[in-house]
Amino acid sequence: MARLRNILPQSCHPLTPLVRFPNLDTEERLLTQQANITADLYVTCIIDQLYPEVGVSVVNVLRRLGVAVGFPKDQTCCGQPVYNTGFNNEARTLANRVLEQFRDSEYVVVPSGSCAATLRIFYLELFADDPQLIEEAKALAAKTYEFSEFLVDILKVEGASVCGAIHKGSAVYHPSCHLMRELGVKSQPQKLLSSVPGLEEKEMEGAEICCGFGGTFSVKFPHISEGMVGDKIANVQASGAETLVSCDMSCLMNMGGALNRQGSNIKIRHLAQILDAESE
Repeated sequence: MARLRNILPQSCHPLTPLVRFPNLDTEERLLTQQANITADLYVTCIIDQLYPEVGVSVVNVLRRLGVAVGFPKDQTCCGQPVYNTGFNNEARTLANRVLEQFRDSEYVVVPSGSCAATLRIFYLELFADDPQLIEEAKALAAKTYEFSEFLVDILKVEGASVCGAIHKGSAVYHPSCHLMRELGVKSQPQKLLSSVPGLEEKEMEGAEICCGFGGTFSVKFPHISEGMVGDKIANVQASGAETLVSCDMSCLMNMGGALNRQGSNIKIRHLAQILDAESE
């Protein structure tokens, strides 16, 4: 459990953003002038604590598409690490807080297939024996969408050009396990990526094979995880791509770390950063 605590926010307290999202410094949902849809951002621990620039890109893209974005400031870890490790009571405590924070949201947008799957699928298992909270979990599940899924299925984005996206160079896409297998989101991110002006798509052998992170899997079975990510980055490098793109920063953190240890110059980018014209 001591090792697990090292990958969770301290005491699972409310997240403390490392950057201030544009005009998102209160609990109130702040509407843009011409917005016809509102969505609250569930930012995830990995993005909040390690890659806050990804959260900024998510906000930039959504606002560019006319979405009024809210950011409940007291949101916490979704509880997936403790749930996967068998600490169901602790997971329920965190999940209950998420239910409270997003009870009044019109939509909840999650820039992570892993955390989106937790809110949409695993909470239904977690609260299956609680008549009241299971209904709240169902309500949350019905309005929760992963970022690329929200763009394509709800906002009906047909091409990345409407986001102002442009990317010079080549990129290869890694479909994360929870995004593809739990949520069934497969074509949406690829549709967006393939329509980015200037981006050259590369193919990768074994694209749908797990990178070896798997949340607490990499903690429980580090040697197996190391072998899996080694095979994965070998395929990334063989693709000839300059940038590795995914919808989950936890996967990118794992693969990016392995690439960095080998001295690779391949960049890692969340899909939101590719779509955000203001992202470097």
